[in-house]
Amino acid sequence: MDTDFHHRLASVAGEIEAMLVTIFDVATDPPVPPRLMAAMRYAVLGGGKRLRPFLVFETARLLKGEEETALRAGAAIELIHAYSLVHDDLPSMDDDDLRRGKPTVHRAFDEATAVLVGDALQTLAFETLADPATSGDAAIRARLIALLARAAGAAGMAGGQMLDLEAEGRFAGGVPVDLDAGAIRQLQAMKTGALLAGAVEMGATIGRADAERYQALQAYGRALGAAFQIADDILDVEASSAELGKATGKDAGRGKGTLVGLWGVAQARVELGRLVAEALAPLAVFGSEADILRAAARFTAERRS
Repeated sequence: MDTDFHHRLASVAGEIEAMLVTIFDVATDPPVPPRLMAAMRYAVLGGGKRLRPFLVFETARLLKGEEETALRAGAAIELIHAYSLVHDDLPSMDDDDLRRGKPTVHRAFDEATAVLVGDALQTLAFETLADPATSGDAAIRARLIALLARAAGAAGMAGGQMLDLEAEGRFAGGVPVDLDAGAIRQLQAMKTGALLAGAVEMGATIGRADAERYQALQAYGRALGAAFQIADDILDVEASSAELGKATGKDAGRGKGTLVGLWGVAQARVELGRLVAEALAPLAVFGSEADILRAAARFTAERRS
């Protein structure tokens, strides 16, 4: 399954890359300013595992949903993810110089361009979902827009980023705020988990899942999102910058609220294993047809980058 999974992940990533190029190549009137388009392409193309669009696509495929709809929805969620990375790297946020092994957008271009790139990628995501080319069913398009907006917005990713900044002490004179496990879980469920869980729900929507299957996939997505962040925090402690393609060891220095920081790596690994089991359990309703999603949960915990 490991070989099959990695082959499938790479295959879907290639299809998503092609869809993103197609979206960028659409002519507009007036045209997008060349510098902005170049920076948008730089931020999105040629890098990343494309795990979020993979979850959209494979969840939809499990339910025999329309592949073209899944590819376009997957491209939209990748545009949102890329925008969040561009803004997260800015000097006013995490102030990072390296992303996916190359200079961050504000370093490769400039800070003002990076702000506009994030803005443009975010709006392009919703334009993509609203396009009838994504689905002939307006209700499906509306539901996908609502799911992505909720996952990315003030009660999701953006709100989680605010909680993260508060935990660093940005608004308390630079003194990090001590968070308990419950507060850390809430922060991470919003900042990181919401978009991963949203990807699964988008796939379930495209596949027109019934209530039982939708709830099972929703539970899977939430547990997988929580597992992903713990794995990421462990990597920040244990992996090298070369492996991750970005700076490591920065969470502790900033006083970020993480379960690794609260408990240590050993106990965090126990929690990671528990969350993977929690993600796998609701997939029983699908039998062996959900093996690719099971492999995605294990990959989330075992990845080295």
